[in-house]
Amino acid sequence: MDILTHAVMGAAMAAGVASVAHRGQQSALVVRRRLAAGVGALAGLLPDADALIQSGGDALLVLDYHRHFTHALAFVPLGALLAAMLLWPLLRRRMGFGVLYLCCLAGYLPHPLLDACTSYGTHLWLPFSERREAWNLIAVVDPLFTLLLALPLFLFLRRGDSQALRWGLLLGVCYFGLSFFQQQRGEAAALALAQARGHQATQLSIKPSMANLVLWRSLYVHDGRVQVDAFHLGPRLRHYSGASAALLDAATAQRLAAGDAKRLRDIERFRVFSDGFLVQDRLRPGFVGDARYAMQPTAIAPIWGIEWRGPGAATEFVSRHDFSPAMRRDFLDMLLGRDLASLPPALKP
Repeated sequence: MDILTHAVMGAAMAAGVASVAHRGQQSALVVRRRLAAGVGALAGLLPDADALIQSGGDALLVLDYHRHFTHALAFVPLGALLAAMLLWPLLRRRMGFGVLYLCCLAGYLPHPLLDACTSYGTHLWLPFSERREAWNLIAVVDPLFTLLLALPLFLFLRRGDSQALRWGLLLGVCYFGLSFFQQQRGEAAALALAQARGHQATQLSIKPSMANLVLWRSLYVHDGRVQVDAFHLGPRLRHYSGASAALLDAATAQRLAAGDAKRLRDIERFRVFSDGFLVQDRLRPGFVGDARYAMQPTAIAPIWGIEWRGPGAATEFVSRHDFSPAMRRDFLDMLLGRDLASLPPALKP
């Protein structure tokens, strides 16, 4: 998830630990909570230091190691210890090392679990398994979820007798419960739609679109093609038909590689990263994108991918986030469950 949510969650968990570890006057308790919240926020950001693992000669190295060993549950105690050791010289006169470590542990632990709730893929089980968890419960950026944590935390840090934090954490759990309910509705709708089309849906993936739990993006594979749809999961379910594209097969990958073994390896590495949802961009020859992500829930226009600028050129990782006024209008219409004025009548839901 975004760094703000990680910091807020880490701060909330560490402040809760400080409240249990310390008893005393309300004013002193507030000071300890605030100090612990700062520690937890910093520890909650530390796992994403893996994004610094980069190489100028290997554009995909950061994809290989982001949400990798620093996000493994087995690494959490070590990561918390590293955070405590980095902070100890600054805080040794204000906090015992044991309490400091507990605050770091409380701040660090939620980070990989929150990331696993998104669709990116997180290596929770290293070194025992290479399996990547992507529970597709929440978007990478969800301001409402962040606010449900941040506002109670703010109140909790202002008054020593405040119970706001426990209510904030409870609301966060309820938010994930609602997300799971919506996910099940969307998955059932997507399977029913595929069956109505006469498709054998494999590799079904359904995830919330940007910053909400109402509009969901669905992908499934049938006969070598990926089909995208969107579902408005309000009281009345609504379907928006999306695009379809051929997945990148082995023969096409060989043609793109043009005999370059390293290029072919990079394609296969990116295929693993994208869970097999690799497609070519019709408007940009040579661009291979991750179909899981697009700016529009009904589109196949990957927001990131790999490409080469000529024979023998190194692999480049390209990020695209164009969001035109027309796209924004269509997204808002789908979010509100309206008809899409920009679609021709034959394609309207």
